[in-house]
Amino acid sequence: MESGEQAEAVTVKERPVDDAEPTTAADDITTEESSEAAEDTAAGGSKRSSRSRASIKDLEEEGDVAADYLEEFLDIVDVDGDIDIDVENGRASVAIVADGANDRALRRFVGSSGEVLEALQELTRLAVQANTGERSRLMLDVAGYRAQRRAQLTEKAGKVCQQVKTSGKSVAMEPMSAFERKIVHDVVAEAGLSSESEGVDPNRHVVVLPAES
Repeated sequence: MESGEQAEAVTVKERPVDDAEPTTAADDITTEESSEAAEDTAAGGSKRSSRSRASIKDLEEEGDVAADYLEEFLDIVDVDGDIDIDVENGRASVAIVADGANDRALRRFVGSSGEVLEALQELTRLAVQANTGERSRLMLDVAGYRAQRRAQLTEKAGKVCQQVKTSGKSVAMEPMSAFERKIVHDVVAEAGLSSESEGVDPNRHVVVLPAES
């Protein structure tokens, strides 16, 4: 983890009061999926989401378009990097990887807490949509940040679950992106506990709840 990525201390407290309604783990879907759902509802349910329409061939095409866009981006910023394309969990997955000094250079496009990566991912999705005419749910990783973050959050969420089981009190974790909250929700579910997301971005966070007696 970069030095700027300081993990916040986990604090035990009663569930915070938020202006926004809390959602359960099942409702805490990614921003792009929320947009698709709203679009489908507005269309009276007649329009299916791109997730349900996308075939493997479509997703591979998304990856190819994204790779072309990112190669041009790397040329512009004069940074070397290899681009890996895959299909995972029903969406295209693209990763920019490099070794040694180039890996350090790529970290500039991650940001201290992934905010630059999220912005670059959104730009890449827009480039894909402009080319294919379809909304993209493509997942972008740079310099292995998402894989590393997943491992860190899995470990941290496991410790929080144990803390909740021991204390019998809810624990509010630090603000996270939708990608990160989903990881935490999955860990909590595997531990036999429940969780909710509360607050509004950029302060939206997961609250891990004790088991009902």
